[in-house]
Amino acid sequence: TRLNADNARFLLLAVLIVLYMLCGAAVFSAIELPTEREAKERWEERLENFTRRHNLSRAELRHFLREYEEASVAGIRVDDIRPRWDFTGAFYFVGTVVSTIGFGMTTPATVGGKIFLIFYGLIGCAGTILFFNLFLERLITVIAYVMKSCHERQLRRKGVLPHNGRRGSGTSEVDSLAGWKPSVYYVMLILCVASLIISCCASAMYTPIEGWSYFDSLYFCFVAFSTIGFGDLVSSQNIRYENQGLYRFGNFVFILMGVCCIYSLFNVISIVIKQSINWILKKLACKCCHKCQRRLFRSRRNVVMPGNVRSRRNISIETDVVNESDTDGRRLSGEMISMKDFLASNKVSLAIMQKQLSETANGYPRQMSSSSKQNGFSGGVGALAIMNNRLAETSVGR
Repeated sequence: TRLNADNARFLLLAVLIVLYMLCGAAVFSAIELPTEREAKERWEERLENFTRRHNLSRAELRHFLREYEEASVAGIRVDDIRPRWDFTGAFYFVGTVVSTIGFGMTTPATVGGKIFLIFYGLIGCAGTILFFNLFLERLITVIAYVMKSCHERQLRRKGVLPHNGRRGSGTSEVDSLAGWKPSVYYVMLILCVASLIISCCASAMYTPIEGWSYFDSLYFCFVAFSTIGFGDLVSSQNIRYENQGLYRFGNFVFILMGVCCIYSLFNVISIVIKQSINWILKKLACKCCHKCQRRLFRSRRNVVMPGNVRSRRNISIETDVVNESDTDGRRLSGEMISMKDFLASNKVSLAIMQKQLSETANGYPRQMSSSSKQNGFSGGVGALAIMNNRLAETSVGR
């Protein structure tokens, strides 16, 4: 059933995600843990030298550093930088909220701000996700329109369509864009190229202005555009920039375009993942189906049981179970059976037939009805059917 298929797809996806997370954790732990230990050793050495030089205790120094961390969270920095919560800073903050990026560099510190953020983010995130989905739909429509226009232009060059583009009612299906929806792989390729172009152009802007390396700029683009938002690198946080207004506008445009493309790319990749899961489930179902069929036909290879004549039914490989008649023992059409196998598999039937022959030869009375051919010997398969029919005719003749 469909419910079982959905449950199997859900469980398989959950297992794959857990395995993917375990592999990712192992890789990141192997890469980052040595660097973290080295940094911790250097910090402990500096801390020890500072306390010895200024005659301070470790406890007092750590208490002071914790207070600085609290001040840093509230927006207080060592350097004299612009306020975080002026209008431009607040606008940058709400942009990270509704886009679900959430860098964490600026966070509300008051109870009122936190309560307002809950309701503001609930509506803002929902509206932005709807905008991203509509963006993907518009992109698919534009691609379909371009494909349809190119095809019509080729037909006009060949003289199949008139240059005015008018067609009869019979071509209404061609006029519609429903038949020109691009493949999911084609859309994924276009989104990948668009995301790469936007990331490269944005990195070329961030590298000289923010002072990052080009690789760090690409890293920031992916973290920001994918709405992961670690907060280790955040744009537009310095005191001032050259052409500050133009830079902030360009930063906003790049983040908006990048988030739209990456979010749409995630949706398309999720469709591809779903298709892959369906393919895996289909392969597993086919293997299980083949194994069940082989076991079934191997166990019943030489079984022929008396009964009504069976009608031939096809066995579909795509089905989960074998289509069988009400009685077991049906053989594949065209499969031969030897007399030795026939006798070995029908000892009970032959014993009953011998008993009936003995009773008929000794003259025991046997009541027959109009449906005498439907007795225990009528029907059968192959040679047994011929013998049963001859026995029924003989008994009727007597």
